[in-house]
Amino acid sequence: MIKRILGIILLVLGLSIILWSLYASFNIFTAKTEAPTLFRLDNKEVVQKTDSSLQSQMDNLFQNQIKSLFPQESVPKLLNLLAWSVFSGIMIFAGSQIAGLGIKMIT
Repeated sequence: MIKRILGIILLVLGLSIILWSLYASFNIFTAKTEAPTLFRLDNKEVVQKTDSSLQSQMDNLFQNQIKSLFPQESVPKLLNLLAWSVFSGIMIFAGSQIAGLGIKMIT
């Protein structure tokens, strides 16, 4: 009898972990909440010397093109979403293992 009650508790716990993880991921990916910030980009200004050589002009042109192609805040945001996805996957896996133990204890 105690084994069956413990199995039901584990099943409910595992399912609640899975549902919480899915709900939190849904809120993050629909932009209702912000993903946890693990990666930040420090805004340090680099002082460049004014050199009129062709190489420095090409470097400046290349840097400006890269900045326009990838906004500065997009890389940390992408890394934060990737980190959340990995964490969410781990939580779903853990919840399924806990629920599986509960099902084995019930039967």
